[in-house]
Amino acid sequence: MTSAGQEAIDLARKAGLKLDPWQQHVLRVGMGERPDGSWASFEVAVNVPRQNGKGGIIEARELWGLFIGGENLILHSAHEFKTAKNAFRRIERLIRGCADLHKRVKRYWQTTGEESIELHDGRMLRFIARSKGSGRGFSGDCNVMDEDMILGDNEMDALLPTMAAIEDPQIWYLGSAGIGAPSVQLGRLRRRALAAIEAGTPDPSLAYFEWSANLHVKECPKDCDQHDDPASDEAVLKSNPAVGFRLTLAKVANERATLSKEGYARERLGVGDYPSDEADTWQVIGREAWEALADSDSQPEDPVAFAIDVTPERSHASICVAGRFGESVHVEVVDNRPGTDWVAQRARDLTEKWKPRCWVIDPGSPAGALIRDVTDALKVDPDEEVEDEEEPQLLAPIVQTKTRDVVQAVGQFYDAVAAGRISHLDQAPLATALAGARKRELGEAWAWARRGVGVDITPLAGVTLARWGVFVEIEEPEEEVEPWADYG
Repeated sequence: MTSAGQEAIDLARKAGLKLDPWQQHVLRVGMGERPDGSWASFEVAVNVPRQNGKGGIIEARELWGLFIGGENLILHSAHEFKTAKNAFRRIERLIRGCADLHKRVKRYWQTTGEESIELHDGRMLRFIARSKGSGRGFSGDCNVMDEDMILGDNEMDALLPTMAAIEDPQIWYLGSAGIGAPSVQLGRLRRRALAAIEAGTPDPSLAYFEWSANLHVKECPKDCDQHDDPASDEAVLKSNPAVGFRLTLAKVANERATLSKEGYARERLGVGDYPSDEADTWQVIGREAWEALADSDSQPEDPVAFAIDVTPERSHASICVAGRFGESVHVEVVDNRPGTDWVAQRARDLTEKWKPRCWVIDPGSPAGALIRDVTDALKVDPDEEVEDEEEPQLLAPIVQTKTRDVVQAVGQFYDAVAAGRISHLDQAPLATALAGARKRELGEAWAWARRGVGVDITPLAGVTLARWGVFVEIEEPEEEVEPWADYG
């Protein structure tokens, strides 16, 4: 694949803008070309903490489009007018400081709200603040969406259709970590990128770049090597590609001492909050189909089965129950709480009250780490010392699933919903999990995806296993029989 990125890098250098290696990488990949010369990526997104130099990427891309790429109109938008105006002033200085570029400029428009750079051949780079109506009527070859962590559907509806009549358009999104509800479009792009990673297949129209830390949660063991310590230099280096160029670890240490824990994680370590998108929800089981099965009178009949599930980050856990209810099976989320330290004792209390036929835990899931604690909690005699080869006596058996069992449980749950043989209480945690549920392909079958779904999936995984536990055959322990001998 060829790229126009090097041309942009060289032109920026000519204008006095020396780019960091990471900025050059983004340009080379983001400006990659297909064999016919068209853009390999229609959309390019850069999600990086503040002060790393994303503005340099914007300037290099805009200089190329204006002076080399033949783009007739480039629209640069930002959430706030002052941000758009500052961007105009930065690139104006670059152009004025390079005689070869400055002589090609017909006019620098500096009227408030009309900041633009117009060349003698009519090409234009225009800077606007985003609104529901801004950008309508313009046919931009390239849209640059700065501050994309504040970018919603209204702004996209105004700006994106302007590119429909362009033969080979491109849109660039640049910003820092998501800040919740305003980060609608950034969240959508991020989910697409994560889905592509999960599937092992690149998104054919999106080049997505993100620098962020994956921080420890309180449930992580002391020797956890899967997550990052927020106070470590390693977390800073992982999430800030400009360290050693425009950022230093000493300056970051000052930020860490001053900012709130959440603010530091978001602004310096790139740990964002990304909203879900209604258009991306209820993809596996339809909302109407699920809500049609809600019944306020639904309750489980004995014998019931319980199940436990835990998020991959161990931030939340769920205990769920299932039991027959007429011709259907009642499923319910008994508990959905932060952490995991409460699970074992809660399992003991529920067992003493309900005397379930079994508890179901998938040992290959994050909940597998709780099997020993739950086993100890369910001992008939909690103080009983058990020999290594001896099975403890439990108040209820613990069924550990195999991969084929999980696949069967998911398939059976899905089929039961389709056939109307599930009843529930319309609980919010379970509805949220179903709305964000995705499939994880397993050969010719599938299970619930745990990574990249953006919601706590444990209520759904829990009721799925609990329902399976209602029907599973439980092996009874064999009684030890005293050997018989006939002595003459």
